[in-house]
Amino acid sequence: MDSSSWPIVLFFGELSLKVLMIAIVILQKKKTSSAKLAWILLIIFIPFLGTLLYLLFGTRRLGSIRRKKHKKIIEQIPQSIASHSNNPNISGAKINHKYKSISVVGETVGASFILDGNQATLCGDSSELIHSIAKDIDNSKEHCHILSYIMLEDEAGKLVSKALINATKRGVVCRLLLDAMGSKDFLDSQTCEELRNNGVHVVAALPANIFRSLLVRIDLRNHRKITIIDNSIGYMGSNNIAEASFAQKPKFAPWVDASVRLTGPVVRELQAIFIQDWFMDSDENLADLLTEPLTISQDGFPAQLMATGPNSNNQALGQLLQTAFSSAQEELVITTPYFCPDEATESALLICAKRGVNTHLVLPARNDSKLVAAASRSCFAKLLNAGVHIHEFQGGLLHAKTMTIDRNVALIGSANLDRRSLELNFEISMLVFDTDFASELRFLQTTYIEQSMPVSPQTVAQWPIYTRLWQNAVGLISPIL
Repeated sequence: MDSSSWPIVLFFGELSLKVLMIAIVILQKKKTSSAKLAWILLIIFIPFLGTLLYLLFGTRRLGSIRRKKHKKIIEQIPQSIASHSNNPNISGAKINHKYKSISVVGETVGASFILDGNQATLCGDSSELIHSIAKDIDNSKEHCHILSYIMLEDEAGKLVSKALINATKRGVVCRLLLDAMGSKDFLDSQTCEELRNNGVHVVAALPANIFRSLLVRIDLRNHRKITIIDNSIGYMGSNNIAEASFAQKPKFAPWVDASVRLTGPVVRELQAIFIQDWFMDSDENLADLLTEPLTISQDGFPAQLMATGPNSNNQALGQLLQTAFSSAQEELVITTPYFCPDEATESALLICAKRGVNTHLVLPARNDSKLVAAASRSCFAKLLNAGVHIHEFQGGLLHAKTMTIDRNVALIGSANLDRRSLELNFEISMLVFDTDFASELRFLQTTYIEQSMPVSPQTVAQWPIYTRLWQNAVGLISPIL
């Protein structure tokens, strides 16, 4: 073949590849139409690279072995504590009938049930939270379990590590499960080596490398943040094991988070979720811990955990949020660092505002992801036109993932309001059906709003044409961000 024929061969070869890949995308069963369209645009307009990106990140591949194992683990060790305890007081929690549909959706699509008798301490200060975790580890007697997406070798990471080492020396069994990519630097650190040398069991969740990327999608991550101590104290929320200064991305600091310290039956379900994830990556089955006697307080509130992931209940969180938005009657307040929802969730939010509900969305003014920030702002105009109040937080990177409804229902957890959290990552969220807790969280949200600048329709209209072009172009591919 002479050299003059190569351009023709490349042209038709690339054209054939595009046609094949577009057909594969169209035949995908689990993708929305918008996600398919976004991938098709990338494949058409970015020769070869678009196809490569789709092969690496366009499917929810956990690998057939891991997927089957995870399914078996969930069946063997269900989240619902009713499967492990004979305590008759577990079920039967009563909640306001106005919000009953939210809990029902949690049950039907998320296999998650309301548990009564829980108590919580809300923490909006990262340093206080880390010190609280370290103190509880110092007082532990039997075991300490921590699951975190990110752990850094900073003062926070060292403080928790020291507490774990000291606990291990007292005979406490300590297990630390860290996402392989989010905590990559820590897993290779001297502090991590010291933990292992002193008997702390450290395991990397969802191992990732260049060879695994050929078989599985390596950006499907365990984004949960969970701590369980002695089967009786739990922590969950948006905090990683890291200082607010966040050494990985200091120019966006401080990172502003919200988490809770929990006691009550919901802690046992946090334990079940940790045990599922630990079993997945360590092959150690700790299910016997779930059968220990359970004490339920008569003064606690009803709560409901929602554990979601790419191969189990991956649509549940979006459906739960849509139901929550439709249940709001007076006020809805949402804080999230990354706002890039699917069409159904965005539509539910727009309808909520159009119904006359006082709807507030609080986002960071400076985002560590330029693409997500652009995609978020591409929909500001329609949100504002529908009546949504948008606030851009000025006091750092607002990383708290919270929601309050009518000051009666609260949601807090690790999940962002974006496609990655709603459809891909392993996440954990908690619904609380309690006016006191919801009001306390609403007050914390007020402090965020007070440190924010409101976004007006006039501000959006005055953005330069090139800014709007960039935002809207990114918005086209938002379903795959």
